[in-house]
Amino acid sequence: MKKLKYVLSASGLLLAACSKSIYAPTNKIYKQQAKSFAQTVGQYPPATPGQDSLDLAKDFVGTINFNLRKPNFVIIHYTAQDSVAQTLKTFTLTRTQVSAHYVVAKDGKIYHMLNDYMRAWHAGVGKWANDADINSSSIGIEIDNNGTEPFTTPQIASLTKLLGNLKKNYNIPAANFIGHADIAPKRKPDPGVLFPWKDLARKGFGLWYDDILELPPVTFDYRKALHTIGYDVSDYNAAIVAFKKHFIQTDVRPHLTQLDMNVIYNLYQKY
Repeated sequence: MKKLKYVLSASGLLLAACSKSIYAPTNKIYKQQAKSFAQTVGQYPPATPGQDSLDLAKDFVGTINFNLRKPNFVIIHYTAQDSVAQTLKTFTLTRTQVSAHYVVAKDGKIYHMLNDYMRAWHAGVGKWANDADINSSSIGIEIDNNGTEPFTTPQIASLTKLLGNLKKNYNIPAANFIGHADIAPKRKPDPGVLFPWKDLARKGFGLWYDDILELPPVTFDYRKALHTIGYDVSDYNAAIVAFKKHFIQTDVRPHLTQLDMNVIYNLYQKY
């Protein structure tokens, strides 16, 4: 039995070593890039693009009142890939030009891929309310899911803990926990209709509508309401579908039912 335990232990150490070595090259590149950014931020006086040619800001007076920029949104995605290993590889290849701050595996393991204060390339061309550069103001979380399967209990448990830490650390408002489809209704469907938005909203991550709904006024403007909530309504049908994938989930057709209208009216009053 002792010999068997030793073999298992040694095998575990070997697997751990192999696992670490797989990403050693990309971890090295990460460190190099982070060091380069740190040097840029630490320059005194700080570099300003085009400063010399424009002959501006010759005098630098350093304020003592500043800190790091912090994320104000959390964007949740599904990976649309077959395994967490495939996703980690995708995010460590230069040619893919995509990344995220965190990846949550089916077994609940969380992979932290980027410092929270740095800008990941997860949102692409997206917009929420007046923010048209979501990558610069958000943390991106990818959940290992191909888009057609239920999310696992360990995944959601780990995600909930992660969201709790992010909300506490950066004081992120509940309304600012949203999905990729919310910010890119013309392009993206994730995290999809199987994602438990209602359960997470009950825990403070995202908003949800009340159990008792009122009928909206006859003159209520639903397009304006969706825009107030945050949706890009330049393609109104796409915005309706994205809204329904988040809040209705059982019906995602591009037209509004009475229930949809009641829900929009209820949420509109919360924003």
